[in-house]
Amino acid sequence: MDLHNIREEYSKKTLSKNHCLDNPIKQFEIWLQDAVNAEVPEPTAMNIATIDANGKPSSRVVLLKEVNEQGFIFFTNYNSRKGQAIASNPFVALNFFWPELERQVRIEGQIEKLPAEQSDQYFATRPYTSRIGAWASSQSAVISNKASLLAKASVIAAKYPFNVPRPEHWGGYLITPDYMEFWQGRPSRLHDRICYSKQQSQQQSEWHKARLSP
Repeated sequence: MDLHNIREEYSKKTLSKNHCLDNPIKQFEIWLQDAVNAEVPEPTAMNIATIDANGKPSSRVVLLKEVNEQGFIFFTNYNSRKGQAIASNPFVALNFFWPELERQVRIEGQIEKLPAEQSDQYFATRPYTSRIGAWASSQSAVISNKASLLAKASVIAAKYPFNVPRPEHWGGYLITPDYMEFWQGRPSRLHDRICYSKQQSQQQSEWHKARLSP
């Protein structure tokens, strides 16, 4: 299979610096709503890249569960490979790609655990089977076979037939961005790229907006 000639010509929309809001999180919310309205599959799917204690990068796709004025929130197992990397290096990068809209968003920033109460609140809204799964899975750990995982889930379900409490090893993270970039595909690979970088000014942070060469 020859990969050299696999390419798309992007031409659906343009992106100008003047048309981007001054706050990149607000701009992201507009683009996310566009993706939802366009019925893009998994519009909240985001790639999160981490760096472990040995300086090795790793990435995987998780689901965004909330975006607010502080940043971006997702939930996972704290003991997983990503959780261990985050514990050793609190800087991460996110990437959203919506090919149907020919758009991409890159985000860099610092990550921290959510307060336990906030994780409790979200955990209580999850489907029963997902709450059981959070207990049954020792995420990223080697297991002998699938049957052992299902057996563990059955034991947990028998223990918690109705109310399933949140395990301490499972909860949320907040990514506070200091860099965000919006990418809109354009013809001839002359893509539109608008970036925001957070800069300190008179003891408060301000977003600086600029256009980048593709």
